[in-house]
Amino acid sequence: MPPQVISQKNAQHYTWGSSCDGWFLVRTPELNIIEERMPPGASEIRHHHLRARQFFFVLEGELTMEIERQVFTVGRGEGIEIAPGQAHQAMNRGRDDLHFLVTSQPPSHGDRLDAETTSSQIA
Repeated sequence: MPPQVISQKNAQHYTWGSSCDGWFLVRTPELNIIEERMPPGASEIRHHHLRARQFFFVLEGELTMEIERQVFTVGRGEGIEIAPGQAHQAMNRGRDDLHFLVTSQPPSHGDRLDAETTSSQIA
């Protein structure tokens, strides 16, 4: 496939949660790079991945990331790594939209276990 310039304008788009957006900037069997938008007050479900290692990099806004019950604040131009198996939850506690990149290697879709599912399976 020849190189091409990619952005939100021509990337494959999807929605998640109640009001969040994602755009696949790179989508291969080995690597995903996704640009995401999370409005104020939005969050994802606490979960972990069996194989995927992820890196979240903030483009605009402020990301609140809970990893293994420890809370981190990640600002514009900063990032945070999530190792396989680490339970985590991304949140936007700010007043503005949060824009960030998520790099997953291997891809995280289909490799996710929600914390509620895991807890109910153990009980």
